[in-house]
Amino acid sequence: MTGDQITLFVLFGMVFCLLLWGRFRYDLVAFAALMAAVVLGVVPAEEAFAGFGHPATLVVALVLVVSAGLVNSGAVLLITRTLVSSARGLGGHIALMGGVGGVLSAFMNNVAALALLMPVDIQTARKAGRAPGLSLMPLSFATILGGMATLIGTPPNIIIAAVRGDTLGEPFRMFDFAPVGGLTALVGLAFVALVGWRLIPSTGEAAGAVKPGEMKNYIAELTVPEGSKLIGKRVREIEELADKADAGVLGLVRGGKRLYGAQRLTKIEAEDALVLEAVPDALDEFRASHGLVFSDEKRRELLAEGGEGLGLIEVVVPEDSRIAGRSAQGIGLSWRQRTILMGISRQGRKITSQVRKEEVKPGDILLLLAPNDRAAEVTAWIGALPLADRGLAVTQDSKTWLAIGLFAAAVAAASFGLIYLPVALGLVVVGYVLTKILTLNELYDHIEWPVVVLLGSMIPLGAALDSSGGTELIAGALVDVTAGLPAWAILTVLMVVTMTLSDVLNNTATAIVAAPIGIQMANSLGVSPDPFLMAVAVAASSAFLTPIGHKNNTLILGPGGYSFGDYWRMGLPLEILVVAVSIPLILIFWPL
Repeated sequence: MTGDQITLFVLFGMVFCLLLWGRFRYDLVAFAALMAAVVLGVVPAEEAFAGFGHPATLVVALVLVVSAGLVNSGAVLLITRTLVSSARGLGGHIALMGGVGGVLSAFMNNVAALALLMPVDIQTARKAGRAPGLSLMPLSFATILGGMATLIGTPPNIIIAAVRGDTLGEPFRMFDFAPVGGLTALVGLAFVALVGWRLIPSTGEAAGAVKPGEMKNYIAELTVPEGSKLIGKRVREIEELADKADAGVLGLVRGGKRLYGAQRLTKIEAEDALVLEAVPDALDEFRASHGLVFSDEKRRELLAEGGEGLGLIEVVVPEDSRIAGRSAQGIGLSWRQRTILMGISRQGRKITSQVRKEEVKPGDILLLLAPNDRAAEVTAWIGALPLADRGLAVTQDSKTWLAIGLFAAAVAAASFGLIYLPVALGLVVVGYVLTKILTLNELYDHIEWPVVVLLGSMIPLGAALDSSGGTELIAGALVDVTAGLPAWAILTVLMVVTMTLSDVLNNTATAIVAAPIGIQMANSLGVSPDPFLMAVAVAASSAFLTPIGHKNNTLILGPGGYSFGDYWRMGLPLEILVVAVSIPLILIFWPL
C-alpha cells in the first residue's frame, strides 16, 4: 500500500469508529476528517470543498425544501386525513399507513415522510386503544422501503446516481431505481403488513411503550417554595401524597445535589426540589394541589406571566435537533423561547439528574410547557417533532394542487431528460417561494444542514480514496474472497457487507464508500457496474437491525418505547427478504 492509501484507510477507520461510538455528531466527525485529510495532503486543498457544490449535496438539500412545501400546502395531511381511521383493524391500519408512507417517501425525503405520519399514527393508536409501539416500527420500515423506488426517495440513491455520472458519464435517471427498488419495496411492505408487525416483542408493547388508553410517564422536577405546607414533612410522607395523585417520588435535590442514603427520612426544606415520575396530568395536578413551583426564578416568572396562555406539548428529539446532546438550560430554552422543560421520557429509564440540566438524547420525548400561540415555533426552534396530530389549520389548502402540479412537472421534466434534476428541483423551490407556499426563512429552516455537511465532507474523502487506489484494493480483496462464485453470490456478498455497514453507520456515508468499491469489483470481473451499483443502493437503504442505522428508526425509539434489541426481530427477516428478492431482480433488469 502507498502512504496515501494508508493515511486514508486510517482516517476512514477513525471516522467509522467515531460514528459507532456516537459521542460526536456525524457531521463534525466527517468535517474534521476532511480537514485532517487536507492537512495531511491526501485531499488537494482546491478540492476540499468541492463536495458542497456536488449535485448529490444540492439534490438532498432541495428535496428537503420541496418536502416542506408539500407539507405547507396541505397535500400530505389531506391524504392521511382522508384515508386513516381508528376503527380499522391493526393489520389493515399498518397496511394502509405503510402504503401511504411508502408512496410519500418515494417522492419526498423519507425522514420527512415519517415525521408527517408519526403524529397521525400515534393519535390513531390512542383513539383505537392500542400501543403506538405496535405500528410505529412498521411505519418506519415502510418509509425506509419506499425511498428505494426513486432517485429522490433517499440520499443513498442520489449518491449512487452521482457516482455513476462521475464514473461512467451518465447518472441514473429518476425512475431507473423503480424496477429493483420499487418491486423490492412492495414485497417488503407486504411482509411488514402481513407478518413483520407480529414479530415485535410482547405483542407490540415494547418495554416502555404507551399502553392502551395511557399516556407516557415523564421525569420532572418541582421545587418546594417558602411557606409550603410540605416543609418539615419527611420524604416518605411526600411519597404517600404522591401515590394518591398517581405520581412517584424518585428523589430529592438540595443545593443542586441529589441526596442519597436515608433519603426517605429526610425532612423537606424550602427550595428543595422533588424529582417526580408521572403522566403530564398527574404532574400538573400534584404541582397545583401542593403549591409546588418550577426549579428557578425564570421558570416561575414565566408561569406567572403565562397564565392560561401556556399549554403542554409532547415532542420527540431527532438526532440533529438543537437540543440533542445538550440540556434545556444549556440552550436557554426558558429565556429564549419562554418555554419550560417539564419532563423527559427515555425508554422507561429513570433520569437521576436535575431535569433542566439533563443531557437530552435522540429518541427522548420531552414534555414542554409553552405559550399556546407559539407551540409550533418552539417545536421548530428546538428541531423536534410533535407527537400530536397538527391538523390542517396551519396548511394552505387552496395551494395544494398548485404545489403538487409544480412538483409533478419538475419530476416529469427531469425523468424525460428535458432538464437537469437539481435545476428542476431548484425551479420548484423558486415557484414555492413566489406563490408563498414557502417563506424565505423556511427555505433555510428545512434544509438538514448536518446532512449537507456530512455529504460535502465525505464526497472529497471518497474521491480521494478512489483516486489513490484504495477502493481498488478493497474491491480486489472482495473479488478474491468470492473467487469462483457465481455472479449472484458475489452480489450477495457485496449487499451483505453494505447492509452491515448501513445498520451501524450513517447510510449516506456507507453509500459514498461502497459505491466506488462496487464499480471496482465490476471492473475486476469485467462486467457491467450497474448491477453492483444497484446492489449498493438497495443495501445502503436497508438499515433495519438497529435504531442507529437510519434516522427514522431513531425517531420512533422513544414514542414506540422500543429497546435497542427490538429492531432485529422484524428487521433481520426483512433484510434477508430484501436480499432474496432484489438479487434476482437486479440480474433481470440490470444484467451483468
